[in-house]
Amino acid sequence: MNPHPQHDDQDNDDEMVGTLLSRRAALRLLGLGGAGLAVGGGVLAQRSGTSAGTGSAASLPGCVVRPAMTEGPFFVQGEPRRSDLRRDTSSGQVSAGVPLTLTFVTSRVAVGACEPRANVLVDVWQCDALGVYSGVQGDGGNFLRGSQVTDARGRATFTTVYPGWYPGRAVHIHFKLRPLNASGQATGEFTSQLFFPEEVTDRVHARTPYSRKGRRNVLNAGDGIYRNGGNQLLLNPTGSPEQGYRATFDVGLNLG
Repeated sequence: MNPHPQHDDQDNDDEMVGTLLSRRAALRLLGLGGAGLAVGGGVLAQRSGTSAGTGSAASLPGCVVRPAMTEGPFFVQGEPRRSDLRRDTSSGQVSAGVPLTLTFVTSRVAVGACEPRANVLVDVWQCDALGVYSGVQGDGGNFLRGSQVTDARGRATFTTVYPGWYPGRAVHIHFKLRPLNASGQATGEFTSQLFFPEEVTDRVHARTPYSRKGRRNVLNAGDGIYRNGGNQLLLNPTGSPEQGYRATFDVGLNLG
């Protein structure tokens, strides 16, 4: 039995916000073609692993621009600072599901490169295996919610479970990045969502407790959020449903 009651409004999740930059615009941002650009006051980008040094749009160096996406209705301010998100601190209940280790690597976008960026507050929140979020009906719950500050290498690693689904949305995880100043105050904010390959989700959701909810009714291609840049936010998990999965999300942030 699911210990967390379903929320009636979960199919009214969210809509697209933010802007995608073209590859040419990203090249200009990296100092390879003119003036810098910004997305909503900041820049979200991925380390591509390619080498810097050419101005060709076919060989974009260093960072690839990411889209912003809305936080949706289920964000809760003041999530607990912790690395393991599975336990609800009010009830002691541990969320069941296939383990997922998710590492964020934050960087500052420089000319032709991404430099590790420490002291960025990373918030993560998601639904459980049966599609339920904690803390949105005044119940005080906080399962599958938490935050960490990136270390000197720009890294923050969370232990969670592979998310389930709820009507109207593809499988996803929400995150928010907020650079902190020396006093611990946020100096900017960037919010988006992470998605999963369908074939991995199929394997995970065939297992209990996910299978009790049945087949999800929206795939990535049918999700209005995913269609606006979700392919740039698609994780590449490694592992298995039996042993759990690991995924890394490299992201450059020029904000604050």
